[in-house]
Amino acid sequence: MEAPAAQGPAEPSGHSSGPSADVEITVTSPEQMRELGRRLAKLLRAGDLVMLSGELGAGKTTLTRGLGEGLGVRGAVTSPTFVIARVHPSLGDGPPLVHVDAYRLSGGLDEMEDLDLDVSLPDSVIVVEWGEGKVEELTEDRLRVRIDRAVGDTTDEVRHVTVTGLGERWATADVSVLAG
Repeated sequence: MEAPAAQGPAEPSGHSSGPSADVEITVTSPEQMRELGRRLAKLLRAGDLVMLSGELGAGKTTLTRGLGEGLGVRGAVTSPTFVIARVHPSLGDGPPLVHVDAYRLSGGLDEMEDLDLDVSLPDSVIVVEWGEGKVEELTEDRLRVRIDRAVGDTTDEVRHVTVTGLGERWATADVSVLAG
C-alpha cells in the first residue's frame, strides 16, 4: 500500500465543512480492501458518517464488510441494494453499523428521511454507498471514501482509495494510519 498523500483542500462546491485531511491508498486484492475496512473501523465512533463512492464492483461493500468485522457487529455485511439499509447491532459495547445503499434513491436527504438516519447517527456508525449529493446535510463532519478501479473488460484487482476527512471531527484524526 502507498504512503499517505499530503493534506488536501477543503471540500469543493462551497460546503463549509472545515478542514480536511486526505490519504491515498493502493489496494491490490479484496482481502486488502477488507483489511482497510478493519483499520478504518479503529478510527470510527458513534456519530460518524462514512460516504462511499466508486464504480459498480469497486469494492464498497467489501470495505464495509471489513468495517463490520472491525466494529464487531452482528450479521453478515452484504450489499443492501434491494433493502436500502441494514442495521448491524454491536456484539459488544461499540456502536451499531447502519449500512445504506443509496444507489436506487434519486432524491437527496428528503427521500432518505424515512430511513431516520438523522435519528440513528448520534448512536451509530453510518456507512452510505452512493451517498454523494444525498446525505451531506446530516453532518459537516464526515469521512468521504472514493474507490477508483480500472473500468471495462479487466481482471485488474488494483483499487486506488482516497479517504478524505471533512469537518472538525476529522481535523485532528490521523487518517494516515490507514496507509500502514
